Amino acid sequence: MLKADWIKHTLEFKLPAGTSRGILKTKDSYFLRVWDTSNPKTKGIGECSILPNLSPEASLDLPSIMDDLCNNINDYNHFVLEQSRQLPAVNFALETALRDLEQGGNKLLYQSNFSAGLSPIPINGLVWMGSYDFMRQQLNEKLSKGFTCIKLKIGAINFDEELSLLKQIRDEFSPEQIEIRVDANGAFDPDEAMNKLSALAQYTIHSIEQPIAINQWDKMRELCQISPIPIALDEELIPRFSVKEKMDMMEHILPQYIILKPSLIGGYKGTMEWIHLAEKHGIKWWATSALESNIGLNAIAQWIATFNSGLPQGLGTGSLFTNNIDAPLEVSDGTLHYRLAKKWDLSNLNFPE
Repeated sequence: MLKADWIKHTLEFKLPAGTSRGILKTKDSYFLRVWDTSNPKTKGIGECSILPNLSPEASLDLPSIMDDLCNNINDYNHFVLEQSRQLPAVNFALETALRDLEQGGNKLLYQSNFSAGLSPIPINGLVWMGSYDFMRQQLNEKLSKGFTCIKLKIGAINFDEELSLLKQIRDEFSPEQIEIRVDANGAFDPDEAMNKLSALAQYTIHSIEQPIAINQWDKMRELCQISPIPIALDEELIPRFSVKEKMDMMEHILPQYIILKPSLIGGYKGTMEWIHLAEKHGIKWWATSALESNIGLNAIAQWIATFNSGLPQGLGTGSLFTNNIDAPLEVSDGTLHYRLAKKWDLSNLNFPE
């Protein structure tokens, strides 16, 4: 018989994390543990990471949902199959905890050269929105640490200043040396988007995530057809729960890329639906964390490492928090490593004994 419990843990950012939707100083995660009463010392753990104003669960009563899940953990298949589509972060926590339990409770979820400590995952270096000087400071730090793929959050400060940051990169590094991605988080006005895309294109941008807000399918389709910069859909994926909704959106817009955040799009199961659709239409993809702690980040990284995306992933967020969980994950030279010599330490989660 299975048993489960959960706790809430508020992650605190070392520095404010700025996006076009606002500035984050903290964010909540709910950690789920699952074990079998016949072997209670072996426990699986998963993370339900909630982003304000973005996660479908953000406005719901998460403690009640987690209580309900734990009280009915032996009927988890019903939860996954019947309830989870509109609770993607909860589903991701459940899938991860069950997978961890099945594999022995050691946070070694998927076998690959990454989880064996043999092959790191290429990742992008993330530059958060802020003042020009703050963004320039972050940019220089990422470049000094050996990142060859840089992602800049744009759309919150003066656009000319954002272009100036891109010029700084291109004055020093060619596109072959440094790949630049930008993420507008839907900040561009649809009537101005094309002019801004043209201005960005002079700096040889790999892709732009979500240039305009969601649910403007005709305009987004038009941009994907004529933009000088390939477009990646991000937030556009989040409110699509059924396979038909996903297929209708993908076939109408036909983006060049999609961004996969399992905590926001239905866990492993929901993410696989997007991957199948993308491959059917020749659309490329990469995965990005949704500001999880190292528990969720580890789960995404180990899973993604079993694929052959061929692109840098957005998995460099483990060092953002002052009170993260100590883990074998380590960023070095623009890649994410799994260091087998380092140990997990979950003591700051304060689970009951």
